Amino acid sequence: MFVEKTIKDNNALIKVNGKIDIVNSPVFREELADVNFKELRSLTFDFEKVDYISSAGLRELIIVLKKIKGAYPLKIINVNSIVNDIFIETQFNQYFECSLAEEQKIDYTKMSFKEILAYKVNTVVDKPIFTYAGKSYNWSDIEKYSQIIANDLSKLGVKKGTHVAICAANSINWVFTFYAIQKLGGIAQLMNYALTVEEIIKYAKAGDITHFCYGEMPLVTNEENFIKAITGNESPIKFVYSIKNSIDFSQRLNEYDNLAGKFENKVVADAPCVMIFTSGSTGVPKGVLLSAFNLITSSNLHRAGVHVGKEDKACLILPFFHIFGFAGNFLLNSISDAETIILDNIKTANIINVISENKCTIFHSVPTMLLAIINNKEFNPEKLSSLKSTLLAGASVSESQMSMLSELLPNNHFVTSYGLSEMAPISICDYDDTKEHIIKTIGKPVEGLKIRIFDNEKNLLCPVGVSGEIQVQGGNLMTCYYKAAIDDQSIDDEGWLHTGDLGYFDEDNYIHFVGRSKELIIRGGENIVPNEVISAISQEDYIADAKVYGVPDDFWGETVAAAIILKEGFTFDEEKMRESLKTRLAKFKIPAHFLVYDSFPSLANGKVDGVNLKKDVIRKVKGER
Repeated sequence: MFVEKTIKDNNALIKVNGKIDIVNSPVFREELADVNFKELRSLTFDFEKVDYISSAGLRELIIVLKKIKGAYPLKIINVNSIVNDIFIETQFNQYFECSLAEEQKIDYTKMSFKEILAYKVNTVVDKPIFTYAGKSYNWSDIEKYSQIIANDLSKLGVKKGTHVAICAANSINWVFTFYAIQKLGGIAQLMNYALTVEEIIKYAKAGDITHFCYGEMPLVTNEENFIKAITGNESPIKFVYSIKNSIDFSQRLNEYDNLAGKFENKVVADAPCVMIFTSGSTGVPKGVLLSAFNLITSSNLHRAGVHVGKEDKACLILPFFHIFGFAGNFLLNSISDAETIILDNIKTANIINVISENKCTIFHSVPTMLLAIINNKEFNPEKLSSLKSTLLAGASVSESQMSMLSELLPNNHFVTSYGLSEMAPISICDYDDTKEHIIKTIGKPVEGLKIRIFDNEKNLLCPVGVSGEIQVQGGNLMTCYYKAAIDDQSIDDEGWLHTGDLGYFDEDNYIHFVGRSKELIIRGGENIVPNEVISAISQEDYIADAKVYGVPDDFWGETVAAAIILKEGFTFDEEKMRESLKTRLAKFKIPAHFLVYDSFPSLANGKVDGVNLKKDVIRKVKGER
């Protein structure tokens, strides 16, 4: 260890070189022995060349602080991210002023969400991070309100490893609740707020959810009956906690002083802390287990494509329960310290007004929503002229649609990406990519990921231009599907995630998406599993058989079409069917088209000829138009 001391006009600058650990801490103390702390007016340590500080080193700082006795502040400058992490984890940053080296950028992937919040509170002061319903909130607000909620949840039994659902439309209370769960070390399970009671119980069983935080949910008309239903004998949910917009946590701010510093349990950055549900191809909910490392890495990779910074304002409409809305919007914007305006009304006219009035620079969306905005009578290009970056994901965009968007919003950088709940993003276009790349590809592999195009039948890699299954692996890959059997895990014995999606590389290393090997339907960015819809339809006693397919749609990308066969003697009442399905399926899963058949086409082996049936369904749907 080397210590260089410069004292001028009773102002001391002490440069330290080396680790301050159990070996070097006696040397550190000896080097400071001749400093007359009582005569100083200021003391600054320069840690530019300190790469690590241990518990022994922290004790030496306590000794220095005891000698100062509060006569003047202690400053520590040029701190690297590793040492800064230690200061935050041990709360030593409350004892002195600390600043990062200019060339140092904090590595959030090494921090839990709990640690990130603590760091932001101490380093990003007063800047609005979220705005909701006309009111802005900074990191300190998030800390205080999440602490109050954490205390409530702790009293209900939430602790490390507890499975806690957040089922609510986007709101500031959603944000507070997420961080509250992270403070306690629980696993936040992000649920679609459009689910029915039946679906909620199914997801709760899949995720072993014991605690349920609920907010605005369109299908809840009677809260008492709803709570009774989701906590019934068949449900693992035992506790409910309301985070509805009518609950104003600012009314309880006086509670914070007694709670500050509570819940100091260590939360590891790479421990599972979030579960996002996906249904795969079976219709049975799968809980995708993710860590803070997974999700922050995802945000960093998105940032590389869309260039979000602290000077930006983002208009956020995508649901937090979705990987795109959560990692690619909620986390991406907030970790970048951009101001995020959370909309409580996502009607297109309101979106236009919010972007226009706030001069928003960031607006990520599925293509269908952006097209709806363009087609709204309130739209004119000037109102959206402040936009500089829009990430389009969840569905493809056609050449004619992209041409229209580029013409109407010439200053906006459109970027397309591809990802899954299990790993996102997998590929992304560059910020200044050509319109051809945006339309025809899903971008290039993101940094740090391995991607291969594989022919599973021939068990070999596909050459350039030849399509096969897209398979990926990397550090931001999910932990696993929670509780799923080993054979149902999509990760193989070499560590490759089998996406079930088909694509190919071109000569410039861009990936072209060909289609899905599984029959997943994507309607405006929402995933729909045919088997789940078939099961709901088949519960009607007059249905003999049913098949469900995705059919092309100019607005949604795909919509759901059901081909059905009735039992003998019955007639089909579409309105009655739709009313019945409302109790079993979220609204977006209910078929837009019902087609009645006397029989389905069959193959020689007697099985339904699904290929030709789907073609016929698409032909008939087009004929209806």
